[in-house]
Amino acid sequence: MNEIGQPATERRRTVTWSDPTRAARAARGLAGIEHLRAMMSGEHPPPPVMALLGIALLSVEAGAVRMSMSAGEYLYNPIGSVHGGILATLLDSVMGCAVHSTLPAGRGYTTLEIKVNYIRAVTDRTGIVTGEGRAVHVGRNTAVADARLVDEAGKVYATASTTCLVFDVPPAGAPT
Repeated sequence: MNEIGQPATERRRTVTWSDPTRAARAARGLAGIEHLRAMMSGEHPPPPVMALLGIALLSVEAGAVRMSMSAGEYLYNPIGSVHGGILATLLDSVMGCAVHSTLPAGRGYTTLEIKVNYIRAVTDRTGIVTGEGRAVHVGRNTAVADARLVDEAGKVYATASTTCLVFDVPPAGAPT
């Protein structure tokens, strides 16, 4: 109960993360799939956004990545379901990492555009959702990937597609 006799509604969540610049430096010189596998094994820390949202890296193959996240109420929008931007972040992550898993050392990527189709609402009753990303085409300058968001029973909650820019990563210490 709070100070006026109403049920307490406040909740707390504590998030910790590792220095992202240290993790990025550790990844230099690795092929994308090696970097992702080092994150999955715990050798390299995940990016802070994964800690913030509670995203776990489940599997990495050349051109395919899976990540999961618990659909907790701390991710809710004003109407009582997980915010679409959070779901888009998970989908963007698996698609981008699917592209990353195909790139050699010295190459990077960034999202140019993303399209998400929401099929049904995700709530805390949904439980764990998994994003499954797949590289469709990876070229010298652009890449295309797609993804789907499913629950533990395989029911689809959203689909997505992306186009990524593929580029040479500047060497350490080079001006940007």
